[in-house]
Amino acid sequence: MRKLIYTINLTIDGCCDHTKGAPDEDVFDFYINLLRDSDLLVYGRITYDIMVPYWPDIAKNPAGETKADIEFAEAFVSTGKVVFSQSLGEVEDENTRVVRTKPEDEIIKLKQQEGKNILVGGVALASHLIKLGLVDEYIFLLMPLLAGEGRRLMDDISLHKSLQLKLVETKVFKSGSVILRYVNP
Repeated sequence: MRKLIYTINLTIDGCCDHTKGAPDEDVFDFYINLLRDSDLLVYGRITYDIMVPYWPDIAKNPAGETKADIEFAEAFVSTGKVVFSQSLGEVEDENTRVVRTKPEDEIIKLKQQEGKNILVGGVALASHLIKLGLVDEYIFLLMPLLAGEGRRLMDDISLHKSLQLKLVETKVFKSGSVILRYVNP
């Protein structure tokens, strides 16, 4: 059975707004390897719109980009994507499929298929899947930054009961960012 892994960048004060802070090259290397160990990215429309066309454009025109940006863009483009949306029209990328049904129904099917890990990003979709108990693993990148504002994980969602996660990995980067990897036992 495939694992559904939630990954998000957070500031020390819990902000997960993509405009707050930027990963360094070592963090990009971590994420590149994570992408290579996965074969599917799962997003809601808002997160998809942040990622596309940004990363595909870098893959098409890498001039002036860092080595880490280029490698991440190439890994991103080659990975399949599922976007849950009622409002998104057609997508140009042949590796992307739009799903208009309940996310939980599709995620259950995807987890039962053969393949590598499935990565979910963003806030709203991930919070919904967390509430339903469908996330198997959590990877939080804690950046050494106090944002003082911005969206927080689980802002609009209440859990039926607290989740006690098990810490299975930590990694400290030169920048002071820390990866915290948890499993849902």
